[in-house]
Formats: sequence, structure tokens, C-alpha cells
Amino acid sequence: MKAGVLHAPHDLRIEDRPEPTFGADDVVIHVRFNGLCGTDATEYAKGPMMVPLTNRHPGSGHVGPTTLGHEFIGEIVDAGANVRSRIGERVACGAGISCGACRWCSSGRTNLCERYYTLGLSTHGGLAEFVAAPSGICIPIPDSCLDNNAALAQPLAVGIHSVRRARVVAGDTVVVLGTGAIGSFILAALAGHNGPVIALDIDQSRLDTARILGATQTHLIIPEATSADVRDLLPSGAQIVFETAGVIGSAERAFALAARGGRVVLVGLTKVPQPLTLADLVLREVDVTTTVAHVCGTDVPEAVTLLDRTDLASILPVSVISLDDVVQSGLERLSRGAAAGKILVDPRG
Repeated sequence: MKAGVLHAPHDLRIEDRPEPTFGADDVVIHVRFNGLCGTDATEYAKGPMMVPLTNRHPGSGHVGPTTLGHEFIGEIVDAGANVRSRIGERVACGAGISCGACRWCSSGRTNLCERYYTLGLSTHGGLAEFVAAPSGICIPIPDSCLDNNAALAQPLAVGIHSVRRARVVAGDTVVVLGTGAIGSFILAALAGHNGPVIALDIDQSRLDTARILGATQTHLIIPEATSADVRDLLPSGAQIVFETAGVIGSAERAFALAARGGRVVLVGLTKVPQPLTLADLVLREVDVTTTVAHVCGTDVPEAVTLLDRTDLASILPVSVISLDDVVQSGLERLSRGAAAGKILVDPRG
């Protein structure tokens, strides 16, 4: 089968690989679409950060060249002895694999599992014609949900989990700082919120999309905007602020936007140290919450349900490329910040 295999930074090769092996509780998925995200682009351009190219992953046991892809859907074409009945189902895969036995799994926080690993980041994933996955993380897709919408289930689940972590209540003023891919999915997850939803970004086209997704106000800011600049946009502050960009200075801007007693939810990943003035947060009793991935058993089914009734793919928008074109038209564009909307890879062509 053809697969997009990462060997080193800026070295992703389209290769002929063996079809995946699978266990009694696994299924084999013929991939229809695999979405690309910022994490894939970072691993390609600056990694390895999560992909175990040189050091064995403690959860998956994998080391070496790795097939990327953690946002995929497809049809089950083979299965282990315990799940043969699922052959022929169309499914969205949550990609995150948890042990089911540790204290975090027992409390329902499977994304914090002690042995957690992710298909496409910790071991081979869905940027290929076929991928094996545990049956339990593969959520059925209704017949009425189109493939290009269903393919957004995994990243939308991340947005849904972020909103759960924020504990948004009716009437809250909510700010989404950064309306790229993950910010858009957070806005989609906030659909129906009874209260102001304010989007800030450096790109007007993203803000235009944010309006369609339900933002009641938008503000175009410059990349060099200071904390004082953004505070002037919202003098009273917001009860909930989502920071999604993960760039230097963005967390400080998010803290400035929070009201007294408000909450900042850090979604974007920043691995570069940056200075923060914490005294002001303490004096205003601002809560800081973090969020990672999703809880497959709750967030992915909710995402599929939402996508079944919302044509999100026409809003973002979504573009489709072939596996052969994944480097030039996908990863290179994403790593340069030159891609708009969501890019799906069709490995069948």
C-alpha cells in the first residue's frame, strides 16, 4: 500500500509499505480522507517533537520512520476475531489509544492515560491507504454525513473537549484568540452559546469565517499587538478566553483579555519559553486551564453528531489533495502558514 512516511525533518516519502497487521480487537480501515493539521506540519518542518524517529515511544513501542496521520475516516474492510461484525462500517477514528486500566482511564480522562499514544504521531497512522486501529476508538458515521464533513470529527472533538474544559455557562462573554483551524473548531463547538462570542485574529479572512461560525464580534489585530492593545478592545474583559495560536506573546494577550475571576484556556502549544507577569493574574483571581486532545468515548461521538447536522466543510473551507501531492500542496504550505481552511488527503487516488 502507499503511505506518507516521515523519515526526518523535511523528509516525508511516499512509499510502498506492507498492509497493517492487527489484533483480535482491532479493525483495518480503508482510508478515505486524512486531515492535515499544524502538528503534522510542525513534525515535518521542525521535528521530531512527538514522532519517535530515534527514541522508542513508551506507549506504542514504535521507533523509526513513521506514517503520519491522526485525523482519518474510512471504511472497515477487515477486523479481528472479536469485531468481525463491523466490516463494511464507515467510521471516524479518534486516533488516541488509552490503556483503560490506569487511574486516569478509570476516572474517564482517557486522554491523560499513563500509557497514552496516538496513531500517526506515536506509531503508524492514517496517511496511507490502510491503517489498523482499536475498534473501540472508531465511531460509526451516519449515512447522511458526507465524507468531507466526517473527516473533521477528530479535530472538532479537540474543540469540543476544549469547551468542556472551559466550563462555559449561559451568558458568559467568550473570546477566541486565534481563529485558525483549532479556533474555528472551538467556535463550531460553541454553536448555540447564549452570550457574546468575540473572535480576534491577524487575518481578516479567518475573521470572516469566524462570523459564519457564530462569532458575534470580530477584531482584526496586528501580530505585534500588546496586552494593552487587546485590553483596550474589551475593557470589561471576558469570563472565558481561549488562546489557540500558541505563538510567543499570545498567552499574555489572553490573560489581559480575561475579566476579574475569569478563566483562560490554553489550547495552543508553545515549546519556546516566554516571560509572563503572574502577579496581575493572582490579584484578579484569573483561573488558568489547559486542555489536550479529546476523550474519545464522549467528544468524538458528539463531533460526529454535530457534523451530521452542520455542513462545516463548506464553511472552513475544505480542500482535497492526493497522497502524492501531500508534501508540496500540504505540509509545505501548512509549515509556511500559507494554507487556508482544512486540507484533506485522499490516499485512494
